[in-house]
Amino acid sequence: MAHVSGASRYQVTLFPEVLDEVVGHDDPVRVIDAFVDALDLAELGFSKVAAEETGRPPYAPGDLLKLYIYGYLHRIRASRRLEAETRRNVQVMWLLNRLTPAFKTIADFRKDHARAIVGVCRAFIRFCGEQSLFGAELLAIDGTKIAAVASRKQVITPAKIAKKNEAIERKIAEYLASMDEADREEPGAASVPADVTAAIEALEAQKEQLQGQARELAERGLKQLVVTEPEAKLMRTPHGHAVAYNAQIAVDAEHKLIVAFELTNEGNDQQQLHPMAVQGKTAVGADVVTVVADTGYSNGEHGELCEKDDIVAIVPRAETVNPRGKQYFSRDKFAYDSASDSWQCPAGATLSLSKISNTEKKKEYASMACGTCPLKPQCTGAARRTIVRSFYEDARAAMHRRAMADPAWMKHRREMAEHPFGTMKWLMAHPRFLVRGLLKANAELALGVLSYNLKRVINILGVPALLGALEPSSA
Repeated sequence: MAHVSGASRYQVTLFPEVLDEVVGHDDPVRVIDAFVDALDLAELGFSKVAAEETGRPPYAPGDLLKLYIYGYLHRIRASRRLEAETRRNVQVMWLLNRLTPAFKTIADFRKDHARAIVGVCRAFIRFCGEQSLFGAELLAIDGTKIAAVASRKQVITPAKIAKKNEAIERKIAEYLASMDEADREEPGAASVPADVTAAIEALEAQKEQLQGQARELAERGLKQLVVTEPEAKLMRTPHGHAVAYNAQIAVDAEHKLIVAFELTNEGNDQQQLHPMAVQGKTAVGADVVTVVADTGYSNGEHGELCEKDDIVAIVPRAETVNPRGKQYFSRDKFAYDSASDSWQCPAGATLSLSKISNTEKKKEYASMACGTCPLKPQCTGAARRTIVRSFYEDARAAMHRRAMADPAWMKHRREMAEHPFGTMKWLMAHPRFLVRGLLKANAELALGVLSYNLKRVINILGVPALLGALEPSSA
């Protein structure tokens, strides 16, 4: 019995006369085509929407946008690989009407239209809202670190600069000492060798560059600076420290669709709760919404801002520990009395208000009874134990109580927010941005969010229904 065999590659065949016959009517690529065609590209900020009367004709921005959406949806992000797809991928040939732009043209489009690409993603989020795909009741907020285009070796800090300066000074001193030694051994030597002089000049130049970097850090009030990617920062990640950005998303509970996103260079999530909650609430169009986040978002000031904006925040605070050591009582052992604005310590003494800091938004409490207290060895090694309370402690405590009232909240948060990041990083293939700068990296994040949402909506509605919703007559 013979194997299944194909037709000879030398056999003359007749391809379909129309390329449209190659792409199925329920192929997701048709959704990309219909979605981009429904956009007002000029309003979103794309250039060359209308071609000039003279000069070389440009590529239509809609065609290049379709190529990028298709690429990110299929884990193809590099411009050279996208160029290759235009020559060998039948779906891309159909999508671009057989256009084959060069990789430089493709790369420049992403670089030059960062804000417009972010607008495209937000436009699809609005479309999802119009299709009633949001529950608009519960949102989950989460963040993840995504590596930037820079190495840890490019990070400079005042300590690193000082260390490098010391090394250069030692090297210069070694050169000078070796020259003095040579002079003593050969008093009649003509002059300093040219290579030694060049080496010293190079070291002096490096020293001057380091001094310039130190001045820049001081003038800008920075603790660190990434030389080749100034807007990125060295951040702690699950895999160690890396130069990265902090990606934020808000996910609606109904279909796990991302309704808000933002890229920041803050190393933690302390300042992200309120802005992400407001952006998510606006996107789903709700009057009141509940948001749930993990301990990294526990911020009393943001909790109070959420209350003012009709956002019910459910955020547990991290376990309270004593930074002075585990042998001392943590703050949880002290009871606060709001009526008298004072604390009671484990020994029964009262800690009264001793200091108010309006700049740092906090109060400090202390007691004169610490000196004779028998529990002092378990409480503090200082003369007196001090308790610090934020102006926004009540709002922070309210968020924590809501989280502790029902453990299911944190389970919901994990199910809603961690799955999208897993899918997006899989779509990115290698989770690292390909472009430099916060604005351009945010455009890459937007393409990732758009790809995730597009996959979800295709699975929820199906291609035929989605195409029907995208038809101009249905707008």
